[in-house]
Amino acid sequence: MEILHFFTFTDPNIRYVVLGTMLLTGSAAVVGTFALLKKKALLGDATAHAVFPGICLVFMITGSKHPLYMMLGAFATGWLALLLIDLFIKHSKIQEDVATTLLLAITFGTGTFLLSLIQNSANTAQVGLSHYFFGKAAALVSTDVYALTVLNIIITLTIISFFKEFSLITFDSLFAKSLKLPVSWLEFIFTSLMVLTIVLGVRTVGIVLISAMLITPPAAASFWTDRLWMMVIIAAGIGMLSGLIGSFISYTLPGMPTGPWIVLIATSLAYISFLFAPDKGLIAKRIRHARHKRKILHENILKLFYEIGKKKGDLFACHSLAELLAYRPIPIPALRQGIRNLTQSSLLFPQDNMWRFTGAGKHASEQIIQKHQLWKSFLTDYVKEQPITTDENAELMEHVLTPDVMAELQGLLHHKSA
Repeated sequence: MEILHFFTFTDPNIRYVVLGTMLLTGSAAVVGTFALLKKKALLGDATAHAVFPGICLVFMITGSKHPLYMMLGAFATGWLALLLIDLFIKHSKIQEDVATTLLLAITFGTGTFLLSLIQNSANTAQVGLSHYFFGKAAALVSTDVYALTVLNIIITLTIISFFKEFSLITFDSLFAKSLKLPVSWLEFIFTSLMVLTIVLGVRTVGIVLISAMLITPPAAASFWTDRLWMMVIIAAGIGMLSGLIGSFISYTLPGMPTGPWIVLIATSLAYISFLFAPDKGLIAKRIRHARHKRKILHENILKLFYEIGKKKGDLFACHSLAELLAYRPIPIPALRQGIRNLTQSSLLFPQDNMWRFTGAGKHASEQIIQKHQLWKSFLTDYVKEQPITTDENAELMEHVLTPDVMAELQGLLHHKSA
């Protein structure tokens, strides 16, 4: 019944929390995608910590926690922090990461100091101000959802309108400048989006965790695609899914804060992506590596049979395990496994504890020898490499040459000989 009650959104409080967190995490992931690719992940964290002094200062001046005042103060100090970082980088020898870390520490310390002053004052309106550290999604109301909806519309329209321009300044700002693009204005627009996302997000997931929502979903999305537009979509999907699941856990387990659970879910999805993504995941890479090692072993064994047979003058001669090991030292377990695999593939044929080529095995070995000789000729005739290293380099490359590369090499060598 709790699940049904949650997903039917019959309770207005549930509706505000779920919609608010999903809107926030989705928009943060979209902006964070470009921040991640621009290698400005730490900048988001610094901005998140820089907004807290603004929140405290506004409260000290106005004595109120009015959301609009808080947002304006947070936006002002967030922007001031980015401006100071830029000044540090341009007018000193301090590197960007050092300047960002320094400002993060300074602003966070300043915010903590101001919060201590507020807590020691007699103003009872200060209750709940510390929620900006870790967020309190349960306090979201309809006005917050409207604000987050407007934020999503602004971010979506801006990203769609300036997608090509943002892509250029993300990957090659110098090229963008050579095209006479207004790089400074584009950077200003993007930075404003990031600060606005952080300002609206601190109330939901908190200052400490908002940077995780900027970076974690895009980091997870980067394992699934190489296309920027697809990465943006996947990151938004992961962010919104994290918001939905985190809100559900917080609802079903009373006392569990929503913000930390959202970050935990996003982090779990990132680790799942890291492990199980089909192309870039760790498991897929390990599988490809194992396949490549097996392929190298099989081709080396076939080449070994060819070289010994060539030396004997009979490519279909039988060879024993000891004979193979005497000609080329290969670990015995690997050699046995390789011969077993090649026999099962009908490339070798067993005969009285010895093995010989099948017709298919002989053809496969000749292709390997052809690759070796082709690359060796390329290194010798085209690259002018010293003969002492050509065999070793050809040995490495013969296992990765594709038919297309071989055809191109043959064309180059033929053109040179002509």
